[in-house]
Amino acid sequence: MTRLALIVLFWPLGLLAQNAAPASAGGDGRAWNELTGDKSAALGLKGDIGRGEKAYKICQRCHKPGGTGSTNGTYPRLAGQHVTVLIEQITDIRSGKRHNPKMLSFVDEEAMTIQEIADVAAYLTVLPIPPYLSSGSGTALVRGKELYVRDCARCHGNKGEGDADKFFPQVGGQHFKYVLREIRSIRNETRGNANPDMVKVIKPYSDEDLEAVADYISRVLVLQAVGNGR
Repeated sequence: MTRLALIVLFWPLGLLAQNAAPASAGGDGRAWNELTGDKSAALGLKGDIGRGEKAYKICQRCHKPGGTGSTNGTYPRLAGQHVTVLIEQITDIRSGKRHNPKMLSFVDEEAMTIQEIADVAAYLTVLPIPPYLSSGSGTALVRGKELYVRDCARCHGNKGEGDADKFFPQVGGQHFKYVLREIRSIRNETRGNANPDMVKVIKPYSDEDLEAVADYISRVLVLQAVGNGR
């Protein structure tokens, strides 16, 4: 059995990939999400949920059974994530566009085939999304909602549902510490495959703003369900 693990979605996505326009170019001059190479190949394959479930067994050592991740923010919740987003992150790590040495050894060409990428993504996307996993202090949710509605919802959706066609991740209910770590690295321009448009949006955020919006994101599914954004 090949080694396999996952970081950060079911049927052939070749047409979707052809229709999804990459965002503006990053600092290396490349488009943010070039649909070429392994990424394009994986998006064009039909993932098999059964094979993906078997392959995921080695991944759950870190990402946990059910794809729930870890409350300390080391590993994200993967359950319910879009196929496109999962494939994007795996192949960006594989190509070196997203720097993650620990993950790379599990997703490089020797460890994981293109078909396995599609299979595991297909399995993860059908797993149920827990409405609540972990959150922050809850002391700045009004500010967090204000920022989210103003700056984030147009791409990530009112409930944090994301947009598979545009490769925007499903973020609602994600672990607070994971969201905070990633948006901090995006603001600081240390995450290699960050969307340049998002960098511009959150560049002015203070550390307090980042914590507030990350806390709101971690709770948005529950808050929306009860009709309370506080």
